[in-house]
Amino acid sequence: MITRRRAIYTRVSNDNGLDQEFNSLDAPREACEACAESQTHEGWRPVPDRFDDGGFSGASLERPDLKRLLDLVDRGRIDVIVVCKVDRLTRSLADFAKLVERFDAGNVSFVSVTQSFNTTSSMGRLTLNMLLSFARFEREVTGERIRDKIAASKKRGIRVGGPVALGYRVEERRLVVDPGEAATVRLIFDLYLAQGSLLKLLAELRERGVTTRRRAYASGKIVGGIPFTRGPLALLLENRICLGEITHRGASYPGERHPVVDRDVFDRVQALLASNGRAEEPPRHGSRALLKNLLFDDRGHRMTPGSARTGGVRYRYYVSRALIDGAAGEAGSISRVSAPALEDAVTRALAPRWRNSRSCLSGAAAARPRSTSTKPTARGLEKRALQR
Repeated sequence: MITRRRAIYTRVSNDNGLDQEFNSLDAPREACEACAESQTHEGWRPVPDRFDDGGFSGASLERPDLKRLLDLVDRGRIDVIVVCKVDRLTRSLADFAKLVERFDAGNVSFVSVTQSFNTTSSMGRLTLNMLLSFARFEREVTGERIRDKIAASKKRGIRVGGPVALGYRVEERRLVVDPGEAATVRLIFDLYLAQGSLLKLLAELRERGVTTRRRAYASGKIVGGIPFTRGPLALLLENRICLGEITHRGASYPGERHPVVDRDVFDRVQALLASNGRAEEPPRHGSRALLKNLLFDDRGHRMTPGSARTGGVRYRYYVSRALIDGAAGEAGSISRVSAPALEDAVTRALAPRWRNSRSCLSGAAAARPRSTSTKPTARGLEKRALQR
């Protein structure tokens, strides 16, 4: 007979009367022990530990004894968990689904005494799958309601949360213009029109000491207050919230807030961004740069792949990250280099190493037993290296 280690878990939401000789945790424990004793012939044996959470709500899994129980489950020390009712374990269907997944991973059965719920039997597993199906349905319907509410709110120009854009602050759950930050936003737009380049704008903002907003979290951590970098700056220039609008799924709607930038200025900035190629920038995951993430300048700044189009011809290069962030004075002695020239030099330097190792690879291939599967040869490896 196979021995199955069983544990009993009990919980009550309040701690009233827990100091009594026979308290509200003892009654369900007696029912669970009686059920467990009836399964002794199936090999059920008790574990020495007790798992009783008195004064903890079932709406959360943050309970000390439940955590101890789950730790034993993860370590493979428990085979069966017995509770008086399912809601003693949790009142949340979503949490229940997570717990069952964790039990399945540890090959643990779950038994509810008063509800005839037992995953050690086929009927119990069927009931479990039905409950999980309803839990999934509830999650999906709830998600649809939330998405529909967000879409309807945004179409009416109502803010539904999220980070507060530079130039605004929150008052009574609404965005209002922050005069100091709004002046900074207008300055950034005007300087971009005057400079005509993100890199020149970054350098100008650094010289003027313009930084991002400082934010203090409840934990005391402070973030922000640092010089702008290219990505956040470009997003600020493209953000239609500066017009007082709100966007959703590619569409924009009039908002409840006042604009911080004139529409004429905003439109001119968008036209300049488009002409500079920002709107048609190729995705980075499709980069042809052979040495991407491998190059650094002599001051430790990463060399990032970039390109520029002149006379219909696109030129590739590697540029120091410091230069991209507008800190040209912090870049290394070589802040920009031609990508094809550097990649060709690296390939030529590595090619002899591949040629010298050709005999070793060929010998290893000859000593390997014949196989019908396709495997790279020494010549193929060398060819790949030269092609790269």
